[in-house]
Amino acid sequence: MKKFTFIELFAGIGGFRIAFEKSGAKCVFASEWDEFAASTYEANFGKRPSGDITKLDLEEIPEHDILTAGFPCQPFSIAGVTKHNALGNPHGFAHATQGTLFFEVAKIINAKRPRAFVLENVKNLMTHNGGDTFKTIMRILEHELEYNVKPYLLDSRTIVPQHRERVFLIGFRDPHTFKLPALPNLHPKFKDILEKRVESKYTLSDKLWQYLQQYAEKHRAKGNGFGFGLTDPNGIARTLSARYYKDGSEILIAQRNGKNPRRLTPRECARLMGFEDDFKIVVSDTKAYKQFGNSVVVPVVEHIAREMIKCLKEGKLSETKPFRLPVQLSLHQTASAK
Repeated sequence: MKKFTFIELFAGIGGFRIAFEKSGAKCVFASEWDEFAASTYEANFGKRPSGDITKLDLEEIPEHDILTAGFPCQPFSIAGVTKHNALGNPHGFAHATQGTLFFEVAKIINAKRPRAFVLENVKNLMTHNGGDTFKTIMRILEHELEYNVKPYLLDSRTIVPQHRERVFLIGFRDPHTFKLPALPNLHPKFKDILEKRVESKYTLSDKLWQYLQQYAEKHRAKGNGFGFGLTDPNGIARTLSARYYKDGSEILIAQRNGKNPRRLTPRECARLMGFEDDFKIVVSDTKAYKQFGNSVVVPVVEHIAREMIKCLKEGKLSETKPFRLPVQLSLHQTASAK
């Protein structure tokens, strides 16, 4: 049976790729602008992704069944859309999202018409700009690009020992009965991702540990919840962020014999994000922390990938569908308007 094909935009270090390949799909294209992330990607998959998505020629992107993207959240020109509505002017994603990275995703969806897509973003996408950003994205995907889209807010804590909420927008070109089952509960424990032997460089210095304690006490006195997080070995960690390299304060590990707490190693970060131990880490610790903090949790995406592919295989979805451009601009004009 022919494998479903997919592309990976804002590929990072390949979290979507691992998940979809494990689910039986084939990656035919990837794009990532960060050179260090691209180096990690190349080390693990044998091919360097294409660069900046804003500079891509649409002809470079092959036809594909599924588009995946973890696009950054940016403010859209909501006021511009309102103005066009008031004047009765035609508008679409080219007007509503011009200059944002979501625009690039929408442009590719419009040009290639994949059978399905999955877009990932932070939980705050749903409330960003008073909810207008999310409404604009859904309007573009559903009414302009004419996809059937369902948003899911998923917390990875039942699969990996980390509280990490992310929004996934799952869309199909044709009518479907897709419903994502709940994530399984594997009862993960934080201690299971820890390495047995860890270098002393990951132990916090006296100066940093004193600063973090004083910072936490200052905010406690003000009634705020800010501060470091000593993680329960039998519990789950806070969210691993791209800023973890700065001080590691959100996820710290207590140590015995009066030693200061330590931060996670890059390999432990990889495990916390669901990457297996054969995943190659070829960059500095600082870069690795950023890369894993920006990644998707692989088994969460694998759960999504399996269900999407199952729906495409079993669902009665047509191979082709007559399509009109959702905006009065041609693709060429849309691309050159940037």
